[in-house]
Amino acid sequence: MRSIWLLLCLGLLALSSQVRAEEDVENLLPDIDLDNIEDFDENDEEFLQLLEQKAKNQDLERENELAQKLADVQHNILNPVVEIDPCETMHCGAGRICQMNKDKPECICIPECPEESEQRRHVCTNKNETWPSDCAVYQQRCWCDIKAPGCLNPENAHLHIDYYGACHESRVCDGEDLKDFPRRMRDWLFNVMRDLAERDELTEHYMQMELEAETNNTRRWANAAVWKWCDLDGDTDRSVSRHELFPIRAPLVSLEHCIAPFLESCDSNNDHRITLVEWGACLELDADDLNERCDDVQKAVPHLLG
Repeated sequence: MRSIWLLLCLGLLALSSQVRAEEDVENLLPDIDLDNIEDFDENDEEFLQLLEQKAKNQDLERENELAQKLADVQHNILNPVVEIDPCETMHCGAGRICQMNKDKPECICIPECPEESEQRRHVCTNKNETWPSDCAVYQQRCWCDIKAPGCLNPENAHLHIDYYGACHESRVCDGEDLKDFPRRMRDWLFNVMRDLAERDELTEHYMQMELEAETNNTRRWANAAVWKWCDLDGDTDRSVSRHELFPIRAPLVSLEHCIAPFLESCDSNNDHRITLVEWGACLELDADDLNERCDDVQKAVPHLLG
């Protein structure tokens, strides 16, 4: 009984092998008329050459296919397709955020500001009003700028932060304090410039100016004044606006009661902008010592300082 089952199994294996062999021949010789394959002898040299050539062709096709797939994978690794968010390259300014509108980025007023319960987050504005946060001030300014329903007063379009913390009664700056303040301001500017140079936080251009100020007493205050004026001139329009004075004003108002009247005095023509000559004048520096040496923003045409 076992012999019969063994013979049946061997017969099925032989039949399966024959079918696979015929399929292989059909795959290898797609251009040969298999109905007339009896015209070829299995030992015929031409038949064997055709088999060999077809096998080589298929191997070559498989190699090319694998090579192309590998090349595609390498290309995708070296050159990944990265979807760029248009909002990532769009600057909206304080109080605004970028939002997509019909596949186009646009700046809108920030819809909500975080609730701030700590008083140290409060800010005092130029209208001597305490606001819960700087975000709330910028949001209000934006709403009033576009005349949105959230605007409390149209004049708030020009609202800006005067200093950090709740509003408080300011000490009067007069007499010897006001008279001596320009000297103290000159020293403070030079010391800040020196500290940044020691921490290697100045550009090479300003590092050279600081070194010159260290080795030449006649340039000590003038170079520091020019550096800070250039630093404040964020939009490089060769003048410093009241908004651009914020980084120097806000941190010092609570500590230096003369900083606000001093900065107000710098705007001698009351046009809400401070030129380099005006900046030097309120620091009691000679205009001839002030050279406009702002890093990377030099103009081909000479710029008037006054």
